[in-house]
Amino acid sequence: MDVSFLGGPGPQRGVGVVAPFDFALDRELWRWTPDDVSLHVTRTPYVPVEVSLDLARVISEHETLRDAVSTLTEVTPEVVAYACTSGSFVGGVMGEHAMCEAMSRAGSVPAVTTSGALLEALVELDVRRLALVTPYTVSVTRALEEYVAQAGVTVTGCAYMSLTRQIWRVTYREVVDMARRAAARGRLGAADALFLSCTNLPTYDVIPQLEAELRIPVISANQVTMWAALRRLGTRAVGPYQALIDTSARSGTGIGTGTGIGTGTGTGSALPAAGPVVPTGSVLPEGQEPPDVRGVHGVSDAQGVSGVPDEKQQEGWT
Repeated sequence: MDVSFLGGPGPQRGVGVVAPFDFALDRELWRWTPDDVSLHVTRTPYVPVEVSLDLARVISEHETLRDAVSTLTEVTPEVVAYACTSGSFVGGVMGEHAMCEAMSRAGSVPAVTTSGALLEALVELDVRRLALVTPYTVSVTRALEEYVAQAGVTVTGCAYMSLTRQIWRVTYREVVDMARRAAARGRLGAADALFLSCTNLPTYDVIPQLEAELRIPVISANQVTMWAALRRLGTRAVGPYQALIDTSARSGTGIGTGTGIGTGTGTGSALPAAGPVVPTGSVLPEGQEPPDVRGVHGVSDAQGVSGVPDEKQQEGWT
């Protein structure tokens, strides 16, 4: 069939994506991308450090980000996005703002980060009380809680996995199980929304299922990144039955019950400040016995953390 009369593909708009060296979910980002937008993905240089606060700091250095954005200038993206949650919350809210400024100056285009996009999404959905799922260790998860607290958001419950590598191998079943535990009503009450953290955690297909089950908006790192980047282009992400993206999916999820996020400090940290990890199961409803987490999953609310004895990789879990 002769298709020469079509004159070639239509014009494209570009989103430049800076991802950590170990990012493995390029295909998930594309699922949120409309047909007339192309993603131009580059990665930060490899460093021999496991997922940790140290790694988050290394891959978010301004020089690293500027160099990465510079590699994208030839393809002229209209916006650049840093697709890394921990790397963009490790410096707090002010640190995230500085990262966006460094990237924007390097590419002469608007810039967003995953953690900055998270706060935008919480404003969009009017969220003040948030449940968290993370694949991180205790210390990295605590840093995320501190980040959202700076925006006046209370963490009502948290489940984490204590992984330090190959997070992309986590299955949907495991994500759903952790989400149910994090969102269970605890001493701090119910959450307005649930956040699935880490751009290396697969989430696209589980979001509608979890929203239907939990009756609250469910947002994820890759979802908010693409949603915020595409907003800068004046277009919409593709995500049927996902409350953040598809407004028709918001009815019945409880959206609109909060008062929006502001400034100042939050309360109700879901992780202990220090000391040994002790099993409590306190995130569960009263009268319900805690599940057998077998030392792999951590579940917490303001009373402490359970299930993970240390911050080492749980061998055999992935």
